Amino acid sequence: MVGKEIRMERIRDRNTGTTVIVPMDHGVSMGPVFGLADMKRAVDEAAKGGANAVVQHKGLVKSGHRKGGRDLGLIVHLSGSTSLSPQPLAKTLVCTVEEAIKLGADAVSVHVNLGNDAEKEMLTDLATVARVAAEWGMPLLAMIYPRGPKIKNEFDPELIKHAARIGGELGADIVKVPYTGSVESFRPVVEGCGVPVVIAGGPKMNSDREVLEMVQGAMEAGAIGLSIGRNVFQHESPSRMLKAMCAMVHKKTGLEEALAMIAGPAAA
Repeated sequence: MVGKEIRMERIRDRNTGTTVIVPMDHGVSMGPVFGLADMKRAVDEAAKGGANAVVQHKGLVKSGHRKGGRDLGLIVHLSGSTSLSPQPLAKTLVCTVEEAIKLGADAVSVHVNLGNDAEKEMLTDLATVARVAAEWGMPLLAMIYPRGPKIKNEFDPELIKHAARIGGELGADIVKVPYTGSVESFRPVVEGCGVPVVIAGGPKMNSDREVLEMVQGAMEAGAIGLSIGRNVFQHESPSRMLKAMCAMVHKKTGLEEALAMIAGPAAA
């Protein structure tokens, strides 16, 4: 469908097929965390750094719209839960594909946590959104994590491999999963998914090198890019961090050169 192809080019580099996405949907789960209190500034930093797209909930799309500058793809997140809930892992749909279309979205995303009591409902929601998104030619990003009482290690390569495959099986166009820690363990995740894979960033890391080593490993394993939030928007210079990430993802820039970019002048 040509509509989906056109929208995909707004959230992926049309020449390389790679992508750098900055999720900014944390406010529903955790409130106005550091780096996202001023949404317009956060989105502006993402654009300055060269990100392909941002992920936002429907209510703050207008707050983040800059009305000028470099264009940036918009992925509207359709599911949510809060840290205040007795079931914080139970994501529920809070927006529809049709609402996202009216907001000007280039894609939609859904979050699924596996291995907990609400897994059945979240899988149902993913399948439903996949069907509706396909009817509208809307790309779907599925964020899938092994998280729940049955999960002993949410970075277990076998669990991540299973999680990624579920996204491919149920109709996602791009699947986001945690990085397993090494090229060797992540390559089977990518190969077994069936659709393109991006990595999650997880909690704020201790150093820029640690973040970029993860990016390097994921790309070597065959990922098409990344969807990293806190390690971008909570960085002392989000635009410089993104500039380095984009160089690694789109241009295959090496680790040391990318690190030097973060230490250099602010992104233009």
